[in-house]
Amino acid sequence: MNSKLFNASCFALVTTAMTFAVRAKIELVFNNDYGLTLEQIGIAFGPAFYGFTIAMIIGGFLVDLFGMKKIMNLAFIGHLVGIILTLFARDFWMLFSGTLLIGIGNGMVEAACNPLIATLYPKEKTKMLNRFHVWFPGGIVIGSILGYFIVDIMGMSWMVLVGTLFIPLVIYIYLFRGQKFPATERVASGVSYNDMLKACFANPLFWFIGFCMLLTASTELATTQRISSLLEETVSNPILVLAFINGIMMLGRLLAGDVVHRLSITKMLLFSSVFSFLGLLWLSSASGAASFMAATVFAIGVCYFWPTMLSFVAEKIPSSGALGLSLMGGLGMFSVAIVLWAMGLVMDMDASGSDTLYRLSILPLILIVLFGARLLVEMKEAKSA
Repeated sequence: MNSKLFNASCFALVTTAMTFAVRAKIELVFNNDYGLTLEQIGIAFGPAFYGFTIAMIIGGFLVDLFGMKKIMNLAFIGHLVGIILTLFARDFWMLFSGTLLIGIGNGMVEAACNPLIATLYPKEKTKMLNRFHVWFPGGIVIGSILGYFIVDIMGMSWMVLVGTLFIPLVIYIYLFRGQKFPATERVASGVSYNDMLKACFANPLFWFIGFCMLLTASTELATTQRISSLLEETVSNPILVLAFINGIMMLGRLLAGDVVHRLSITKMLLFSSVFSFLGLLWLSSASGAASFMAATVFAIGVCYFWPTMLSFVAEKIPSSGALGLSLMGGLGMFSVAIVLWAMGLVMDMDASGSDTLYRLSILPLILIVLFGARLLVEMKEAKSA
């Protein structure tokens, strides 16, 4: 049962991730062909992230009450209707509506699948959450390559690219069909609902890691979501850089089990922050082939961010349950929505993609300070124990 549910969850995450790659590819289509400004596109793409946020938070509250299977059914409906609306989008509001529903579907996937993986593999949470999240960069690689061949090589419509999202969508709902879902880890362990709420809202450590999630998610996803406009002046085909970054992220997450045995979770996050900072700085000044070298450094940095932040909550604040994981993901996606809008506003004011990347590097720089301070606290606690 574990493997079937795990595989179905992976296809659901591929669907989620492919929507990010498709949006990155069609961004300039709506700018060039349909007359939307970059700021308008940033606002229209925003619901992919705050719709995700709303769905994750609501799903986090509901998953223990109604079960993971019903949450996954809601994810399917959001994905299905959102993809159809995007196919027919020609103006701001249709694009906005389709993106919102897809964002809700994506959020429901995370709200159900993260606690599902943590429940299925209680002794290997960090390893298996990273392996599950291999398929976020994996889906972006698939979507990026499809975008390159369908639109750039074959000269087909962007609508064909959007239509490919139906493939993993149908696969994941088919694989989940008839499967028995376990109770969440929080329910199975007997932790009360009130204790879960206290672990989320009355725990300073949860607030600390929640603030860090605002920065880690924006560092990774705001950069990759607007890769076309950020690198259009320095790279001939930015979508290939996106595929390259996510290919490295896939490999990194596959090796996460070995890395976590050598480093603590906090050390992994500090390591990631340093490489992300250096990668963004380099990307802001690189061009041509050097952009791929800079992208390598950036990818090494961001590959562990999302799943390891979730693992931090699952392992260090286990009583926060499914709600804790959902709130963490929701905070991350909310921050990306804000940063995407700000990036579009800055670029519409004639800031170059390179200037915008340079400004983004402040986010991982702050994380270096925060995770460095947290590591010192943990070292002090270990000595006094």
